[in-house]
Amino acid sequence: MLGFLVRRLLGAILILLIVFTVTFLLFFAMPDDPARLSCGKTCTPETLAAIQTNMGLDESIPMQYWHYITGVFAGRDFGDSHCAAPCLGYSFVNHEPVLDTLLDRFPATLSLALGASAFFLGGGIAIGMLAALRRGTWLDKSTMAFSLIGASVTIQFLGVIARYVFVDELRWLDKPEYIPFTDDPGRWFAGLLLPWLTLAFVQAAVYARLTRASMIDALGEDHVRTVRAKGLTFRQVHFKHAWRGAITPVVTVYGIELGVLLGGAVVTETTFNVQGIGKLAVNAVANSDLPMITGVVLIAATAMVLANVVVDAVYALIDPRVRVS
Repeated sequence: MLGFLVRRLLGAILILLIVFTVTFLLFFAMPDDPARLSCGKTCTPETLAAIQTNMGLDESIPMQYWHYITGVFAGRDFGDSHCAAPCLGYSFVNHEPVLDTLLDRFPATLSLALGASAFFLGGGIAIGMLAALRRGTWLDKSTMAFSLIGASVTIQFLGVIARYVFVDELRWLDKPEYIPFTDDPGRWFAGLLLPWLTLAFVQAAVYARLTRASMIDALGEDHVRTVRAKGLTFRQVHFKHAWRGAITPVVTVYGIELGVLLGGAVVTETTFNVQGIGKLAVNAVANSDLPMITGVVLIAATAMVLANVVVDAVYALIDPRVRVS
């Protein structure tokens, strides 16, 4: 198990190095001059030359790449200022360290991701298992029809409608906003409840249908039929043996989904104006803030890779066949 995790971590480091390289080539070796974007509208040749020197853009591309990579692991100097490791550069807009801005926005994205996950993962699995155990009944058909509706709507559409109905008209829920949990746990929960429920309604449909299909397949496995023939109870057959095989595909999808959410739930944060990494990415693209865009891409890639490593480790805990292989 330890050797397997070490190999996966080494593979993750290699993948991140490739992502770092591609990101550099996309945003720092592009025809447009990043220094001119940072200089602004009232830019003089002297100011532009100074910015190019401070950003290291007067060096060759291989040297820029070397400083870019070493800056992530050992820090980097920009003129008279030092950017501590891991250095992702300075924003063109607010001239603050990119990493500091990302860390400031990450708690909002983390709260949105984990809270919504608790709703759509728990609700989706419960609905899917209930539908599988009552296969062919009205309960199965009604839950799958409800899931189909959830899978058919978009967060942009549902979010606007839900906000108008439950916030503006009925006033059942508070205005969506992020309040740090340490400042006021009650307002933190109330401010994120509508984004959680909206995202959960859309995503739970996927997990419900996936869980139902996986559970039906697991109930037909040889080992499940064997334990049923041995006279084990309904609970032992379904929740001890069949469930462990059925949950594996769900873990796979959730690992990817969680990585995407931690990398920035762009649509959800933009719809509800939650100031997280996703909203930051939209603003960075609108302002051509290349270092900030690069930082968001690297954070998203890191979250995705680490989520997949965790999923591989969880496989071994859920399904004994993975440990044997």
